[in-house]
Amino acid sequence: MKTKPIYPDLAGKVALVSGGASGIGAAIVRHLHAQGSRVAFVDIDDRAARALCEELGAAPGVAPFYQRCDLTQLDQLHQAIAAVMELWGPVDVLVNNAAFDGRHSIASVTPDDWDRRMAINLRHYFFAIQGVLPGMAKQGAGSVINFSSTSWKIKNGNYPLYATAKAACHGMTRAMARDVGAMGVRINTVTPGWVMTEKQLALHLDEEGKRDIARNQCLPGPVMPDDLAAMVLFLASEASQMCTAQEFVVDGGWT
Repeated sequence: MKTKPIYPDLAGKVALVSGGASGIGAAIVRHLHAQGSRVAFVDIDDRAARALCEELGAAPGVAPFYQRCDLTQLDQLHQAIAAVMELWGPVDVLVNNAAFDGRHSIASVTPDDWDRRMAINLRHYFFAIQGVLPGMAKQGAGSVINFSSTSWKIKNGNYPLYATAKAACHGMTRAMARDVGAMGVRINTVTPGWVMTEKQLALHLDEEGKRDIARNQCLPGPVMPDDLAAMVLFLASEASQMCTAQEFVVDGGWT
């Protein structure tokens, strides 16, 4: 990041990030921590999570809190939310980031596959919101940030269940905005384009992909995890106090 804006109101806020051990999630955890927020995150990658906690534990500020959580198991999600609230009190900022974009064909999908992919990519968003909302409502304030994807907008193939779930993430944002708004809570969607995470670089970016980026993005250069984290900071802070039910696309102008 060339610029690092400071949002004073984020200092001391309690933030919960799903899928925070690596990629976009880890960038969000780092940026919120740098703002002075008390950051909790859940993941299933213990090794990456421990490394991130070690890194940030050595930096100024409150050390992040990590709890292992398989988000397809709602009892584990409920336990994680309860642990954060017991440690720091109500959650002020919820970032629903965790997802899995594994490739699959239409013909291969079974009903069990459908249920599992929706559990990984959509269901836990709703129940995480449900879990933190009473605390936000009591305070009369809060920010929920749901992560979508441009995959369904640009009609990408080879992962129809993932793309369907990501389209539904913004539908969830819109469907909840009026109800949670009456409680003083904002809810918005962040929609990344092709972000150059470690996983994308290792598994999916090749020379053809680089040509696709150059051809389709209006802005040159890769979209990086820090670019998404910067948008999350804005939406988490009171700088976005009158923004809700909206989609904020960070894709270099691809869509």
